[in-house]
Amino acid sequence: MKIGIVGLPNVGKSTLFKALTKKQVDISNYPFCTIEPNVGIVPVPDERLQMLTQFSNSKKTVPAVIEFFDIAGLVKGAAEGEGLGNKFLSHIREVDVIAEVVRVFENEKIIHVHKKIDPENDISVIETELILADSETTDKRIGGLAKDMKSRNKEAEKRMTIVRKVKQTLDSGKAARESSLSPDEFAFVKDLHLLTFKPVLYVYNVSGSDKISDGLAKKNHVIADIKIEEELMEMEEHDKRELGFSSNLGDLIKKAYEMLGLITFLTTGEDETRAWAIKKGSNAPEAGAAIHTDFQEKFIRASVIHYNKLIEAGSMQKAREHGWLRTEGKDYIVSDGDVIEFKI
Repeated sequence: MKIGIVGLPNVGKSTLFKALTKKQVDISNYPFCTIEPNVGIVPVPDERLQMLTQFSNSKKTVPAVIEFFDIAGLVKGAAEGEGLGNKFLSHIREVDVIAEVVRVFENEKIIHVHKKIDPENDISVIETELILADSETTDKRIGGLAKDMKSRNKEAEKRMTIVRKVKQTLDSGKAARESSLSPDEFAFVKDLHLLTFKPVLYVYNVSGSDKISDGLAKKNHVIADIKIEEELMEMEEHDKRELGFSSNLGDLIKKAYEMLGLITFLTTGEDETRAWAIKKGSNAPEAGAAIHTDFQEKFIRASVIHYNKLIEAGSMQKAREHGWLRTEGKDYIVSDGDVIEFKI
């Protein structure tokens, strides 16, 4: 599950990526310094892990992780190949969630590609390019379906109706996700991999006391002073505390994780305490597959207790005495924070 960091040139994308992943990447002050996407594995903050590690006296603690891709800056005209448009659009197509960095801060030393700071316009430019790219994709599909319909292919006719519905939405200047498709309809166009079907998390890059407008605040967003986040990355924890600095990157990671449709279940013991990322709505065998395919294919049952109840009990033995440790079968839908032991 991948999050792509996108935005116009010089808005702070690569600096954010560096702060998130602790990687040294090229953050030179010029457009297109990032050509191939940088990839970083980022741990998901989870305060439950440390508590469970202490609970079980575990030798090792392993968080859940997600991937962030630092994708080079898009520019107006990218859908027609401006900048390195087509290449960048193909990179965006490979991710599951878009984290769009939007510049709010003023700094005359850092050139804005449009020569002025206008966050709402920047968002509009990016969205327009993604919509235009999707429009071209749907045009190609419509052309192919038209040929299939000449042979009176009933499925092609159904697909054509749905693709045209999406195309109408795009032509009105709206994202494909606003097409109001039913789950069954979406299944017919999922293979188009449209860019504007992807959920977007807006990361507003501010400086100091910058405020965002009400219009921006309505969008699914986080606010971060990305330059400060980069400086925090270089500081020791005690120095951060003394200066009263705190990072907002944890909120960003958690929101991205949630937008990927992921939840966490936990395993704990003397050897290790570990968080496992699974799709929300997974049943017990599907969750077990995150550990090993045997836990899905040879699943018999699972011992389950929620993290809160386990900590409240104080020990696994007391949890059993209270009847809080349950035996669940194949149909059990795993909840975020379940502590599970699989039986095969």
